[in-house]
Amino acid sequence: MCIVFEKERERKFCNGNERVEPNRIWGEKCSKSDVVINQGPTAPLPSGIPTYTVEIMNMCVSGCDISGIHLRCGWFSSARLINPKLFKRLRYNDCLVNDGRPLINGATISFQYANTFLYPLSVSSVVCV
Repeated sequence: MCIVFEKERERKFCNGNERVEPNRIWGEKCSKSDVVINQGPTAPLPSGIPTYTVEIMNMCVSGCDISGIHLRCGWFSSARLINPKLFKRLRYNDCLVNDGRPLINGATISFQYANTFLYPLSVSSVVCV
């Protein structure tokens, strides 16, 4: 069980390793949980390097657009060029989606990367538009 103080977002009291996102009781338009990331393997490069397809979707239930989407991405790198306007690593564990521009409600951005392993990606911050 977790208790989340909405007015003080950083204060969370939990038992165990539960993850809790704040609800929208005080008029929040969106949250990090509205951005859904799926990724999976695709055909390898001719050189044999594995490739992965990533889909980043705005699933905001209140119909909002979301901008400033930052992901935790470690030392993300790719042997295949990725359009930096779609996805780029700014620094360790901070990747920017869609050049910081709004991802409209229901929209999906997708790209492929090539590396010897799959990078775990998770949302670190968003801005509700």
